[in-house]
Order: sequence, then structure tokens, then C-alpha cells
Amino acid sequence: MRITPRSAARRVGRALRVAREAVRSVVAPGALVQEQQPETAPDPADVFGPDEMPTPEEIERAVADYAAACEETRAAERAKRRAKKLAGRLPAGRYGRWQVARVPSSRQTPDLEAIRATYARLGLGDVPMRACAPSLRVTEANAEGTSTTKVPAETPRLELAAA
Repeated sequence: MRITPRSAARRVGRALRVAREAVRSVVAPGALVQEQQPETAPDPADVFGPDEMPTPEEIERAVADYAAACEETRAAERAKRRAKKLAGRLPAGRYGRWQVARVPSSRQTPDLEAIRATYARLGLGDVPMRACAPSLRVTEANAEGTSTTKVPAETPRLELAAA
């Protein structure tokens, strides 16, 4: 492997970053693990106006339903991962009334390593990135004003009428 001035500069830069982080971890280790306040994003443009606000009961019921659905989704994802541990190791074939097969995915995703390599080769700097849309997080507030993610088992369900 031939060392070019550019690759040597990258190696030196990487070594300096590693050394700087090592010194920081010895001098101020607490700064590396300090608990940070959760970041919040601004409200989207289509939030309810003062004259459009639903009743507090409707809001509470909808938010409770959302929180319960999120918990159900997490539980289902955990069950899916547990089942996939066994199913993923099975050879293709028929198992009782179930057929196990592997099919190619039609989804595609950018090859970030190839993109980074192309940017580096062309001297374009870092790959431009953009933030994802903010996530909606619903937590239940307790008497002290702090919140918890626990959802009570007796959470009422919002029944949606069929259109």
C-alpha cells in the first residue's frame, strides 16, 4: 500500500483526534457522560389553532390511545425478534402448515460507504446529511410534573367509527 501525502495527512489527523479524546477522557471524564436534556423540535405548521382545539377529554383519550398503541407496537416488535431468532436459522422448507423461504428484497438503500469513498476521491468533503422528521413522544405526567412512559393497563381505547 502506497502512502500518499493525502493519506498521511488523514492518518495524522485521525491520530490527533484520538489523542485529543483520550486527554479529554482523563482530564474531564464527567463531560463525556453528563446527562443531557432531551432535545425538542418545534411544532409543525399544522397544529391546532386556539379555536380548533379538541376538548381536554378528547385529547387525553387520544394521547392515552397513542401511548398504549406505542407500547403494543414495542411488545409486538420484541415478540417478532424473539421468533425470528429461531425462524431465521431454519432452512427453507415446509414446517407443518408454514412455508419458510427467503426472497430477495425489493427495497434499496444508499450505499453510504461507496458514497463516502466517492466524495473523498473527488475531494467534496463530508457527505451532506439532513435530519429526519421529529418523532412524537407521549409520556404520562405524574404529580411532581415529571413524566414516565408507563401506560396504565386500564387505559380506555378510542373506538374509531367505520366510515
